[in-house]
Amino acid sequence: MKKINGYIWPTLLALAVAIGIFIGGKLHFNDTPEKLFSTNSKKDKLNRLIDYIDYEYVDEIDTDSIVDVTVNNILGKLDPHSVYIPKSEMDEVSENMKGDFAGIGVSFYMFKDTITVIRTIKNGPSHISGIKAGDRILTANNDTLFGRRVPNSEVVSKLKGKIGTKVDLKVFRKAENKTLDITVTRGHVPIRSVDAYYMLTKDMGYIKINRFAESTFKEFKDALKKLKLRGAEKLVLDLRDNPGGYLGIAEKLADEFLEDDKLILFTKNKKGRVKKAYATSKGDFENKPVYVLINERSASASEIIAGALQDNDIGTIVGRRSFGKGLVQREMDLGDGSAVRLTVSRYYTPTGRSIQKSYKKGHRDYYQKFMERYRNGELVSADSIKVADSLKFRTPKGKIVYGGGGIIPDVFVPIGSNEEEAIESMDDTYQFFSRFVFEHLEEDRTRYAIYDMNQFLEEFRVDDILFDEFIQFVLDRKIKLDFYAQEEKIKAYIKANIAEQLFSPNLSAEIKGEHDSMLNKVLELDMATLGQPEVGATIKMQD
Repeated sequence: MKKINGYIWPTLLALAVAIGIFIGGKLHFNDTPEKLFSTNSKKDKLNRLIDYIDYEYVDEIDTDSIVDVTVNNILGKLDPHSVYIPKSEMDEVSENMKGDFAGIGVSFYMFKDTITVIRTIKNGPSHISGIKAGDRILTANNDTLFGRRVPNSEVVSKLKGKIGTKVDLKVFRKAENKTLDITVTRGHVPIRSVDAYYMLTKDMGYIKINRFAESTFKEFKDALKKLKLRGAEKLVLDLRDNPGGYLGIAEKLADEFLEDDKLILFTKNKKGRVKKAYATSKGDFENKPVYVLINERSASASEIIAGALQDNDIGTIVGRRSFGKGLVQREMDLGDGSAVRLTVSRYYTPTGRSIQKSYKKGHRDYYQKFMERYRNGELVSADSIKVADSLKFRTPKGKIVYGGGGIIPDVFVPIGSNEEEAIESMDDTYQFFSRFVFEHLEEDRTRYAIYDMNQFLEEFRVDDILFDEFIQFVLDRKIKLDFYAQEEKIKAYIKANIAEQLFSPNLSAEIKGEHDSMLNKVLELDMATLGQPEVGATIKMQD
C-alpha cells in the first residue's frame, strides 16, 4: 500500500471491482424462485457417491462440506454469475436484498475494544430510547461486549432480534462520565440503497443508488418527491459502483423516465422464449432532463437503466464504460436452507444490444479485464475503448451505440490520478476519513454544537491543524502520499465525514460533490444547454 504512483493502487482497485461485481452477480436475478423436480442417471450418480462416502468410507467425513465444494465446482464450469449461497449466508443476503432487518438501529465502530455508537438512525429504536453518538455499549442482556476483539457478526447477533422484543443495554456516556441502563425495543432497521439525495442546483436534483433491493424503488420515489418539492426539474441519477440487484426494480425505475409503451429491455432464455418489458403510464419524471452517472463498477441492473434510456434517446449517460453484465439469474431453493442463483436468460437493450462481456476464457480472466482497461488506457481516454463494428446499433434518432461489453457513455469522464483515486480508496474502502473523524469528535463533540446543518455547510472550514492531524493519522498507518498537493480535496473529505457523523449522508454527499469530476461535467453540460449559469444556488438542507 505504500506505492501510489506505481501499480499498487490500480491492483487494489481491481480487487475492489472483482469483489463488488461478484456480489453484484449474486444480486441480479428475477423475482420468482423456481424448483426443478426430475431424476436422471447423472443425479443418481452423485447421490450414490455421497451415500457411499456416508456409509462406507473408512473415516468420518463432513459430507455437507463435500456437497458445497461439488456445487461450487459445478457452477464454476458455467458463467461467472451463477453462484451458490450456503445456508450460513442466506439470512444476510436476504436481509440485504429485502432492505431492512430487526435490530436497534445504530451504526457503530470498535474503538479501543469497545462498541461505540457513530450515530443512531433518526426515529429508530435507539434514537427513541435515548442512545446518543459516542455512547459505548458495554453489555447486551448481560452479555459482555467489551474488553476483547468481538467480531462484528457476534455484536450484530446480540443486538438483532424479533420485532417488538427488548434488549437491555448498559451504556457508558463519556460526555456525562456515567453508565446508563437503557432498554431498547427492537424495530425495523432499514438498509438504505439510496445513499444520498440533495439539490445540486436550484432546479437539478441528485440521487445516489448503491444497489437495487426490494426497498429501492420506494426509497427512490420518496427522494424524488422531496426533490421535486424543492424545485427539481432535472435529475442526476448516480449509479456509479452499483453492482445491480432485482431486475424488476430496475424496470420500475427505468419506467419513471420513459414514455408509455417504450421498450425497457427484453430477455431471451435457452428455448428462445422472448419476454419484453415496456414502460407504463406511471412515470413521474418523463420528458425532463436526466443525467445517468456510470463507471467501470456499474453493472447489471445499473446497465439496464443506462441502456434503456440511451437506446430510447432519453437523457445523457456520463462517465466511463460500465462493467458489462447482461445475464439474468433466478434464485432456486436447494431444500436445506441454501440456494443457487442460476443464470436463466440474457437480457438485451431496446435496440437489441447484449452488453455481456465474454467469459469464454474463465472466471479469473473475466474479473481481471478491469486491469486490462487500466493498462490499455481506456479509463483515461475514450479513444482507447475497443469496439467492434459488428456490434454497432442505432437508436431511433440515429445515435450509434455498441454492444459486447458494457454501456459506453455519451459523455466520457476520465478516472482521476493515482493520488486522487488513493484518496477515494482511503474514504470508501479503508474508512480512514471516517475513523479519523470519529476519534476527532470523541475528543470534544461540544465544539460543533454551535452549528446547524446550513451553518456547517456554509461556515465551517477544516483548519490546518486538523489537516495536519489527519496526515499524521494516515502516516501512522504506513500510507505515503503527496498530501499537500491534494489538500483541498482532503479537507473537503474531512468536512464531509464530520457532516455525515453529525448530521446526514445527504450533507456529506453535497460537500464531496463539489470535488466530483463527473458532477462538474454534468454542471458544465447543463450550463451549455441553458446558455446561462445555474451553479452556486444556495440550497437549504431539509433532511
